[in-house]
Amino acid sequence: MLPRCSGGRARASALALLLALGAAPVAAQRADGLRLPRLFQDGMVLQRGARIPVWGWAPPGTAVTVALDARTERTVAGADGGWEVRFPGLPPGGPHTLAVEGGGARVAVADVLVGDVWVASGQSNMEWPLAMATGGAQAIAAANDPMLREFAVPHSYAADPAEDLAGGSWARSDSAHAGTFSAVAWFFARQVRATQRVPVGIIHTSWGGANVESWTSRPGLGMDDAAWAAVLQRERGREAAVRDTLTRKIGALPEQDAGLVDGRAVWADPALDEGGWTELRVPGTWEDAGFGGLDGVAWYRTAFTLTAEEARAGVRLSLGAIDDDDLTWINGVEAGRTSGYNVARTYTLPATALRAGRNVIAIRVADGGGGGGITGPADRVWVETSAGRRPLAGTWKFRVGEVSFREDGQRINKVPSYLYNRMIHPLLRYPVRGVIWYQGESNANNDEQARAYAGLFAGMIRDWRGRWTGGREMPFLWVQLPNYGAVDSVPPATGGWALLRESQTAALALPATGQVVAIDLGEAGELHPRDKRPVGERLAAVARRVVYGERVEDSGPTYRRHEVRDGRVTVEMDHAAGLALRGAADRVFAVAGADRRWVWARAEVRDGRLVVWSPEVPNPVAVRYAWSNSPASTPLRNAAGFPARPFRTDAW
Repeated sequence: MLPRCSGGRARASALALLLALGAAPVAAQRADGLRLPRLFQDGMVLQRGARIPVWGWAPPGTAVTVALDARTERTVAGADGGWEVRFPGLPPGGPHTLAVEGGGARVAVADVLVGDVWVASGQSNMEWPLAMATGGAQAIAAANDPMLREFAVPHSYAADPAEDLAGGSWARSDSAHAGTFSAVAWFFARQVRATQRVPVGIIHTSWGGANVESWTSRPGLGMDDAAWAAVLQRERGREAAVRDTLTRKIGALPEQDAGLVDGRAVWADPALDEGGWTELRVPGTWEDAGFGGLDGVAWYRTAFTLTAEEARAGVRLSLGAIDDDDLTWINGVEAGRTSGYNVARTYTLPATALRAGRNVIAIRVADGGGGGGITGPADRVWVETSAGRRPLAGTWKFRVGEVSFREDGQRINKVPSYLYNRMIHPLLRYPVRGVIWYQGESNANNDEQARAYAGLFAGMIRDWRGRWTGGREMPFLWVQLPNYGAVDSVPPATGGWALLRESQTAALALPATGQVVAIDLGEAGELHPRDKRPVGERLAAVARRVVYGERVEDSGPTYRRHEVRDGRVTVEMDHAAGLALRGAADRVFAVAGADRRWVWARAEVRDGRLVVWSPEVPNPVAVRYAWSNSPASTPLRNAAGFPARPFRTDAW
């Protein structure tokens, strides 16, 4: 995945990581020992209506003066160098200016807005960028809204709570920056902007593949010293195991990239002898090809042929996504460079770099943690000439250039509390309006794990609320997992994702919470559904009711109670105005008798209630709707068009 300690809009430091993994993160706002948190940068958004804390660090005993426009507050840095002042809350608007002076140094923050600040967190479906979402190009073209902004927190981790973020910056929503915004968060924020008419700031802090435990504090998980020591010991042992595996695979682990020497791309030379290079399937991660635990730099090479006419016309090269960053050459001439694991690469190859006959592509991939490589998908790996498009997916040459050895990136975002310590804890003093959350896939690997999520998820919400400034009942809204995987031919007795959805729903017992049902928004076999617009817009509808107090319908039908009579199960539902079955209802309803044998059932809506039955079960005792990883359809809707929440009446 992405670098764990870098800044920048693509959630990775482009050239720094490309040329030297492990480069220092971008500097925070500072001057001669006077320092502000990284959140306090030009373009920041403050929460309206809440007291405004401004804090930072300076040499102990330094007199610090803070001015927010014409209002001034003063304090003195404590023995640990920390200082803080607070200003009365402000109404929405701006821009404002913040200035801090102390010890002869001065730091200023310009273009400060006041509005609603939302934290967007979770794993890859929250992280998914607008540029790669369905309709992303059109959204980006129309994204110019200086009152909508995002702060992207870089991937980072720590064994202990950190005082500040590893990097990041604020960016306006415009055609130059919106493509890297979280797609779900951007569509959500756009709707909030439209309905509330205030500036909106998104603090985007997510990491693909992360589990809920990694986002929860150690006390929130109830871990004592012995349990925590065992976690740290286990993580220290992983490096030795991965190092041993890689050494057996490639021999001595290179610490400096021999393919790039003094800025010269030696391994991009089209005449390079490829003896000793490994063959690798593209697309795919190098971990899946047997290089598990590799962080660092690796090179890929392949070739294609052109006619003289095609070479003169120039070509387009598409590589799909590359995890994390790439430098790409054609015949030894640089064709482009891109940062970010989930950004699609398309490069125009000029005629001056091409030749009739064999043309060699060389790609230097830098990965800072987790999966690395050319990840595609396959239908996005191609070269397009004047004669048409040709696929490039297949067998390429591969060679490791540099191993940057840290803790195993495949695991680091699953270590309890590690992401909380570095990506959440530094935010806790910053007042926000609420949280939007999209996570759970990494906790749905088996039934036991999915059931445990109920306690872990509710515990994380309570943990954040107990620690966040003003967060006692901080609104917390989330996306229930969508449909995923193959459609079942027979009613499943159980299922990890179905149970995980139930565990998510259980958290609605907490106050100021809301859930989006996305059971109709998945794509078969695709862990990352591309259509993020309805997800974000449904979250915004929930926010209008839960957070902004509007009387709007934000939910599909939900189970209330049922009765069994004459072999039929009649279900009463809430949010059921206009209840109807829209479309086929095959293989989505199931009933069972006392023998607990599930069969597919028929259903109809009668007098505003759902009626379910099967001739095979004359005495049903339980009913289920859409209770599987991937139901065949989601026909049960209300007048607002929202899908019914999956439900079951049993507890088997």
